[in-house]
Parts: sequence; C-alpha cells; structure tokens
Amino acid sequence: MMEFLQNAWRPLVEILILAIGIYHVLNFMRGTRGAPVVTGFIVVLLGLTLLTLFLDLVVLRWLLGTFFVFIAVAFLVIFQPEMRRMFAHLGNQSLFQAQIQQRENVEVVVDAAENMAEARIGAIIAMERTIELPAVVEVGVEIDCEATPEMLETIFFPNNAIHDGGVIVQGDRITYAACIFPLTQQQNLSKTLGTRHRAAIGLTEETDAAVVILSEETGNIGYAYKGQLTRRVTPQELRSFLTSVMVSRRRPKTLGVRIRQWLNKHLPSWTLSDGR
Repeated sequence: MMEFLQNAWRPLVEILILAIGIYHVLNFMRGTRGAPVVTGFIVVLLGLTLLTLFLDLVVLRWLLGTFFVFIAVAFLVIFQPEMRRMFAHLGNQSLFQAQIQQRENVEVVVDAAENMAEARIGAIIAMERTIELPAVVEVGVEIDCEATPEMLETIFFPNNAIHDGGVIVQGDRITYAACIFPLTQQQNLSKTLGTRHRAAIGLTEETDAAVVILSEETGNIGYAYKGQLTRRVTPQELRSFLTSVMVSRRRPKTLGVRIRQWLNKHLPSWTLSDGR
C-alpha cells in the first residue's frame, strides 16, 4: 500500500493540476467569440486522436504527432485576443494591484445615462477595470478631463464634433472620446442590434470592461459585460450592476500590505505604516 501511494501521488497531482487548468481556461473563454471555435477545435482533435487509436492509423498518428507544435502555434494565433485578456486578468489580481473604489464614478455614469435616456441621446461608455482599453480599441480623441454627467452629456450631444464613437472612462477621468470599439463576431444576435450594441459586446469579449449603451431610437439603457448584453434596464438596475462590477465591498490587500502586516505581527518592535 505504501509503495502504491509513493508511486501514484505524482500522477494524481499532475492530473489534478491539468484538470484545474483546463477548467479555468474553458470557464474563462465561455461566452467569448472564440468559444465556438474552441469547442470545434477540441472535438476535431479528440475525434482524430480516438480514430487513430482504435483503427491503428499509423500515418495519421505520425502526422498528429509531427504537427502538434504547429497546432499549438495556430491555437495561440487564433485565440490571441482571449489569451491576452486572460493573462492580463491574471496579472492584475488583487495580489499585485488593489481594486480602486469607484462608487462616485458609478453615480456619474448612472446620472449621465438617465439624463441622456430621457433626451434620447445615443452613447456608448466603456468603464475600464484591469485591462487598459487604449491598447485594444482604435483610440479617437484624447480628452483627459474629470468624469461628470455634464461632460458625458456634452460629448454625446448630437451636434458635437466628437459625439460619434465611444468614450473611455479610466477611474475618475474621461480619457478618450470618439473611439472605435471592435465589433462582435457572434452570429446568434438579433438582427435589430445596431453597430453601437455590437461594438459594446465586442469590447467586452476582449477586455473586462463594463460598457453602458444608450439607444437614441428608443431611449433604452443597456449594458454589456463579458460578452453578454443586457437591454432595457432602469437606472436603478444599471447602478446595481455597475456597483457589483466596479466597486469592491472590501478593499483587497496588495502584496505590500500583506508583507507589512506580517512584519508588524512577527516583529512588533518595528514601526511600519501603510504609507511607508
């Protein structure tokens, strides 16, 4: 029994690590525009592998083994946007960077959305979280001003020269306007969806941003997040969504804070503060 445990624990650990990794990758890519391609890719690869094993197809097995490296490279190229978003998300976990409290920014966007919905002004507002949006979208005009409802309403006013395109909100600043967001490639969307809604979905497929959309035809408020679109929401529902996404209930501890707390606990004679 002891010999079995000594020989079996390593394969079990490897299987556990692979299972956790595959689960998190598939769960992360679920809902993105690359998800159907991932499913088809895995089905074809598994089907060919099983076929070669059961029928003992030597040539096909050799081809699969030879071109496995090229298949891995093709996988990286095809799913480059999804993998970039995944690694950026991992690199910005609370261990490395504390999430910024944005309750006031949420109120700014909600107030602006409510006012523009009443006036039937079309708008698309992207609120940046951990992934930098200018690296993903085609940046239009640099603004860099304080985020206020009045400024957002002014930017999207129909006679304004920069009202077309989207706005990027970073923290408490409006950084860019007239931006062109990537359009989604989903085929199962309603034909009535316009470019503004498709751009909102496309941006949230490649980043972790929360995007608010205002329809100028109907005056409806909507939002997109993680490739999913929600339409016809009230200002209260929009506030609830943005609060759950943008505002953390408890400020996560950064690596520096954790180290200082450990030192304060184990070395009480040291005087360390959060500002040092």
